[in-house]
Amino acid sequence: MDSHIEIMTKKILKIGNWINGEEVISSKDDGIEKYNPHSGKLQSIFCNSTEEDVNNAVISAEDSFISWSSLNPVKRGQILSSIVAQMKKNISKLTECVALETGKSLADSHGEVQGAILQGEYFAGEGMRLYGQSLNSGMDGKMSHTVREAHGVAGLIVPANTPIANIAWKVFPALICGNTAVLKSSEDAPNTANLFAKLTKDADLPDGVLNVIHGIGQIAGTALVANPKIKVISFTGSTHVGQIIAVEAAKRLARVSLELGGKNPFIVCDDADLDKAVYWACLSAFSNAGQRCAAGSRIIVCEGIYEKFKAALISKASSLTLGVHEGSDLGPVINRAQYEKIIKTINEAKATEMLLCGGQPPEDEELQKGFYIKPTILECADLNAPINSIEIFGPVATLTKVEDLYQALEVANNSKYGLTAAIHTKDIDRGLWFASRIKAGLANINFGTYGSEPHMPFGGFGLSGNGTREPGLEALNVYSELKNIAMLTRTDLI
Repeated sequence: MDSHIEIMTKKILKIGNWINGEEVISSKDDGIEKYNPHSGKLQSIFCNSTEEDVNNAVISAEDSFISWSSLNPVKRGQILSSIVAQMKKNISKLTECVALETGKSLADSHGEVQGAILQGEYFAGEGMRLYGQSLNSGMDGKMSHTVREAHGVAGLIVPANTPIANIAWKVFPALICGNTAVLKSSEDAPNTANLFAKLTKDADLPDGVLNVIHGIGQIAGTALVANPKIKVISFTGSTHVGQIIAVEAAKRLARVSLELGGKNPFIVCDDADLDKAVYWACLSAFSNAGQRCAAGSRIIVCEGIYEKFKAALISKASSLTLGVHEGSDLGPVINRAQYEKIIKTINEAKATEMLLCGGQPPEDEELQKGFYIKPTILECADLNAPINSIEIFGPVATLTKVEDLYQALEVANNSKYGLTAAIHTKDIDRGLWFASRIKAGLANINFGTYGSEPHMPFGGFGLSGNGTREPGLEALNVYSELKNIAMLTRTDLI
């Protein structure tokens, strides 16, 4: 067993909320238990926040808003740069925390922390580029320009699949625009959120600018979304919850950004490089134990290469190693409830679809203590198989044969989701033809279904989101309001 896991099994953390620059215990006595996804053992107990706790965090953020938003953007960017410096200084601590809470390997966790740092660096630099526009007027002597202004208090709700990256994705753009924030942590990664908050204090972020609450989504999350002092809400998670948030936000016309589910197609043309297509298909479907909104969970293959690809894919998927040790390909799913849900979905699908590999826990007794599922592939003869409309959020992919690229596009677009897509082909015309017609917010050619970077907009069509994009410059449109300022000057100075 890895040393970082051994350390964690000997100590159960007590985690409070982070309000106004300090850790505080909920007004409610009971806490919520968080279990280690690798070992299945109790890992921490965190605050079961009440509406009162959430309101205290919102008040703290509101009290800090005037002073924070009054700082010019360059100075705010300098403070964000200090936060990034603290993250770099504590990169090992952040890496270990992410690994412990999610069951990822240290290598994968380190990569995620590096991505969060890049996110911070990018938005810290936006303090020097928080641009408006100079506008021409049809009225003589009229000068007009736009500026960006903060909304107020931002409510930020994140999942646990990439906890530190998700936090950076929302906190940095919210703060650079001048908002203060209340971050609702994932129930499966509360300590990662607290550790980040503590590092912001070490970086001299003023108290109250960033607050963290923990708790059950139906209670703490609901209270945050419904609080009238929350002016902008950013949520990453399931489509069902996103729809509930959209309805609540609409009652007061609060700004809302929703990055939701996906059932993303991975297309393999008959002229594709077989080895590379198999490599990227496995990464898209099974990395992070398939817990990506951008996971390539629908693998659609043209019939000319289908049998060869199928054999190679089964071989590759079956060779992937599970665990948290160095060299592991994928870890466990995040909690027992998700584990049981995935196993149930697989068993139901086996009644109509062909199980090609996986579909069960590993044989290793040590891994059976955690929430591990073997990489699973189900062959779908029915192009409209029900499992192709369900976001499983685990290491499960379907394999479907089509006649040609035209049918592949038709099958790919036959979805209520539209987050990401990928195509593998040696013909650049084919690749661009597909990319221009696929209903998805991200289309990749000859690599995976994921791969967003800090300066690139990310979001989807249909049930994958509400049209907003984070991160990139487009995130500034989520976290700021545009104000037009005009002035009429004299055209004749005599």
